[in-house]
Amino acid sequence: MSDTLGPGDEVVLEVGPPVHGGHCIARLDGRVVFVRHAIEGETVRVRFTETAKKGYWRADAVEVLTASPDRVPSLWPVAGPGGVGGGELAHVALPAQRRWKAHVVEDALRRIGGIERPVEVVAVPDDDALEGLGWRTRIELTADAQGRAGMYRHRSHDVVPLRDMPLAVPGISTLGLFDRQWPPGARIDAVAPAGGDRPLVLVNGEPVRGERRSVREFVVAGGQEFSYRVSGAGFWQVHAGAPALLVEEVLAAADLLPGQHVLELYSGAGLLTLPLAAAVGPLGRVDAVEADVGAVRDARRNAHGLAQVVLHAGDVAEVLAQAAEEPEAGAPGGVVVLDPARSGAGPEVMAAICARAPERVVYVACDPAALARDLRAAAGHGYELTGLRAFDLFPHTHHVECVALLRRA
Repeated sequence: MSDTLGPGDEVVLEVGPPVHGGHCIARLDGRVVFVRHAIEGETVRVRFTETAKKGYWRADAVEVLTASPDRVPSLWPVAGPGGVGGGELAHVALPAQRRWKAHVVEDALRRIGGIERPVEVVAVPDDDALEGLGWRTRIELTADAQGRAGMYRHRSHDVVPLRDMPLAVPGISTLGLFDRQWPPGARIDAVAPAGGDRPLVLVNGEPVRGERRSVREFVVAGGQEFSYRVSGAGFWQVHAGAPALLVEEVLAAADLLPGQHVLELYSGAGLLTLPLAAAVGPLGRVDAVEADVGAVRDARRNAHGLAQVVLHAGDVAEVLAQAAEEPEAGAPGGVVVLDPARSGAGPEVMAAICARAPERVVYVACDPAALARDLRAAAGHGYELTGLRAFDLFPHTHHVECVALLRRA
């Protein structure tokens, strides 16, 4: 039967467990089918979107024949079947979304990392009261051929024009982005800092009407307030509550004392750098490594006046290799903190970290599979996972953030 099917064809399938990426697994004649917009245990009619792969196919659930008790009316229908990416779990009740993500993290740890560990995904305070909406302080849109702001259809370059963005904070919703005419094909970035700084709109990386290029962010954590200037086009945690939550979790895991040394990798604009510097004090040291030129520029401004912070601009692997050859470039880290991109740190960086024999390694991860790969690499050098916290920093999407603590076995 399956040999005659192609994109657009429909069949009825029984839906299995969730997997990384916002899909559930189903099977047709022994072939794996990754199904979006479904929930484990449901019977659904799916429409195939991709059948070229030999190992697996892709499909959208377009009709629910037997619904899960965890199904709710979608809070963002335009992100449903055939719609935009970025809201693939909007049909799932929030508690069930977190169980979904916990299962995905547990599966990655077990299958890739060889680690059996129960995981609980914790909500950001107030998210449940807001139904998981209104949390994004940064959004990226694209103008279609008629100049209407929208987002790409999932796994497509087709732009779907939007009338609203329910995941965005009110500061973005009041900008009228969907009521304006934009240059066709333009990339539109909108930023509304959680601390109340004036929103910023960039078009193709340039401020509208010659306005400023950066915003001010404020984070209260560890009993202190930290102030940051961040480029509008630069990286910053998008959930309004994420920066303070992650700072608190990293500080708790690092358990620093005054005078200690911290090696911070993928340090960005300095979100963690400033609190780490405050924790070790003027007699300590934080060596922060970042490759992105714009982020380093922001970090230099944010860490100005902190003599205990030493910024290293360059590829993390190259900086670590240089430091290993030239001890004066940075003493071995008593604690290592890393917050890599979605692809993870990789075996080379993990080996270099472990070679420094740190007391603790605190790893902030936005991708469970990449985290599991890096934990497996660290295990090969004598480090084991001793603590893990997972957070739902991206409600209604499949993304989940983890803070892992590693120590020498």
